Amino acid sequence: MMGDEPAMSLSEFNLIERYFTGRGPRRDDVVLGVGDDCALLRVPGGMELAVSIDTLVAGVHFPEDTPPAAIGHKALAVGLSDLAAMGALPAWATLSISLPRVDEAWLEPFAAGLFALAEAHDVALVGGDTVRGPLVITLQLHGHVPAGTALRRGGARAGDLIYVTGTLGDAGLGLAVAQGRIAPPADDARYLRGRLDRPQPRCETGIALRGLASSCIDISDGLAADLGHILDASGVGARLELARLPSSPELRRHGDETQAWRLALSAGDDYELCFTVPPAHAAEWERRSAGQACGSTRIGLIEAAPGLRLQRPDGSLLPLAHAGYDHFDDAGMQP
Repeated sequence: MMGDEPAMSLSEFNLIERYFTGRGPRRDDVVLGVGDDCALLRVPGGMELAVSIDTLVAGVHFPEDTPPAAIGHKALAVGLSDLAAMGALPAWATLSISLPRVDEAWLEPFAAGLFALAEAHDVALVGGDTVRGPLVITLQLHGHVPAGTALRRGGARAGDLIYVTGTLGDAGLGLAVAQGRIAPPADDARYLRGRLDRPQPRCETGIALRGLASSCIDISDGLAADLGHILDASGVGARLELARLPSSPELRRHGDETQAWRLALSAGDDYELCFTVPPAHAAEWERRSAGQACGSTRIGLIEAAPGLRLQRPDGSLLPLAHAGYDHFDDAGMQP
């Protein structure tokens, strides 16, 4: 987990000072950051505060052999993805970390991975806590969104178009690589494992969706499960065209189309966005999305009838036995 080096003599406060104080972006809206009982933060006028919290547990949210820099990256990325799904601009983070012991050879790359992504998204670390225990990392993210413009799950309506960003299923296949269940060529393995270990939060896309999308969610538990949350919150159903699901060449080289569909639908950990756009806004979204590095793909249609229908190219429906990841189904990290 954190190596076999002997425990170091750093105290909790020395650890915080050495690895987490004074690192990352400086922001004018941070009145007081790391080092006191509370952070003091200034919310800009006319903005609402978006807050998300995620906990990552070794062996559940990342394989035990994951490099510490990748763990630091992913711990921040999953919260940034939540902000992206609300159309919020990232601002601040607090970190709570439980460590089996102080291992400086692990902590330095962990912090480097975390702060590299924090710099990329202008996120200031403003507080946190460290304790002794199993490896568990909790990050709370805060972002700003203009009042009344936040994206939500509950606004989809019949006739809206369904889109996703990026490609789907790569992280699920990356987990199979990590678990030794497949052994693709080195370049493919590196790409797939990177998609699992270093997801890229789609914050720019979320902000671009303000005023256009009727609903949005990030894909953490698989497309079927997460789109299902939109359908439940909106009181609608949907039809997906499976042939439209975007997949990478690396994924397509390691299975047939049905396997690719099932990974996209149920494996999770992609941290792409799934969102709906009314037809009246579709042309404007296509124009805006042309400037997004990750792109987006229209994959289906919101319908009035409840339920999720997965349509094959021949018009038949694909049954889906496993809708997505569930922490309490005793399946561990198995997609």
